[in-house]
Amino acid sequence: MKTFLPALALAACAVAAHAEEIGEVDTVFKLIGPDHKIVVDAYDDPGVAGVTCYVSRAKTGGIKGGLGLAEDKAEASIACRQTGPISFPKPLRAQEEMFSERISLVFKKLRVVRMVDKARNTLVYLTYSDRVIEGSPQNSVTAVPVDRATTIPLR
Repeated sequence: MKTFLPALALAACAVAAHAEEIGEVDTVFKLIGPDHKIVVDAYDDPGVAGVTCYVSRAKTGGIKGGLGLAEDKAEASIACRQTGPISFPKPLRAQEEMFSERISLVFKKLRVVRMVDKARNTLVYLTYSDRVIEGSPQNSVTAVPVDRATTIPLR
């Protein structure tokens, strides 16, 4: 168990390194510990140059939140946009997880999945949370159309 926790912390830091914090707003004042807030992070799609996803989510404050022991709410929103010329360093899978970030100490993760809508030459991004025992049906979806001159390569 002693080697599991540092490995878990290292994995969480490695995933979080891909996020760039854009900003945050306070939603509830907490007398002790940080306030509850909504944070907005940017994630550049590692498989598609020129696409960035913006994810907003709740972040729990208070004493538990300040210590990293709180479980954040499962609600999140996503908007992905073309931020440069779209190119594909290598072929994509029809569906794959792009990012995941823990939103509780051990059991809950926020995930972003990329899907390819080949018929419409469009990239579809879905965000949701899951838990070891029971996930949440709350989700958000966005799409980025790719110029018809560029075909999305699939593996």
